[in-house]
Amino acid sequence: MEKRALGKGLSALIPVKDPNMSASQSGVLEIPISQIRTNKYQPRTDFKQDKLNDLINSIREKGVVQPVLARKVRDGYELIAGERRLRAAKTLGLEKIPAILKNATDVDMLEISLIENIQRQELNSIEEAVAYQRLVTEFGFTQDAVAKVLGKDRSTVANVLRLLNLPKKIQGYISNGDISAGHAKAILALPTEGAQMSACVVIMKKGLSVRESEALVARRLLGSKPASTHKKEIGISEIENQLQQVFGTRVVIVHGKKRGRIQIEYYSNEDLNRILDLLNSSRQAKQ
Repeated sequence: MEKRALGKGLSALIPVKDPNMSASQSGVLEIPISQIRTNKYQPRTDFKQDKLNDLINSIREKGVVQPVLARKVRDGYELIAGERRLRAAKTLGLEKIPAILKNATDVDMLEISLIENIQRQELNSIEEAVAYQRLVTEFGFTQDAVAKVLGKDRSTVANVLRLLNLPKKIQGYISNGDISAGHAKAILALPTEGAQMSACVVIMKKGLSVRESEALVARRLLGSKPASTHKKEIGISEIENQLQQVFGTRVVIVHGKKRGRIQIEYYSNEDLNRILDLLNSSRQAKQ
């Protein structure tokens, strides 16, 4: 499957209207709201009511200034982008809404919706991760392909997808804004769901910063090791903590008089690829 590089923005997908053109010249149609279905691939699930109220007031005063994007289907239309405008128009009881029609496949529907929301910074990290995962599981994208479509680094995509490895309850906290993706990245270094939940509770209860959360996780990782490891030189333990923060996973240094080894744990093939990406990025930066 050929993947299109869409990271430059929606202009490659959505025709840009010349402000001097009339509606008929620019390809904008008035379509019945009753005939429009919402986008089944919409990655956004949380629509803030206060922002929606602001949009309702704006549309009440000035009308729908920016057309929605839709595709024609057998029994009407299917929305591609502009769900907040559609919701606001429905609330106001409007019968029609200006729209630009586009021939779009299912994968186009998900890509455009995802890009629009990311560019407007309206997706939380879990919504973003779920959308990435849909591209992978439903449309056969690799993580590299997802990164190219969105104009992001592969390691960024991999880190977002890793959030789905967290317990559902923690994912809910991320969606609600109780903790950030940075907090979640620190929590992911812990090896079990129980340990992750315990750390998450402490982070929220104490209002820890991301840096403080990383230190908490590092202490817990150190405390979970056999008693003999506590006899390590202080410098070695500090290096372990630093590496754990860099790689976002448990790191153990076995240090001898003349030789030793560094053990970096991973919990899935994707996690291994994420760590390899970090190593490759570091090597390229030094060249």
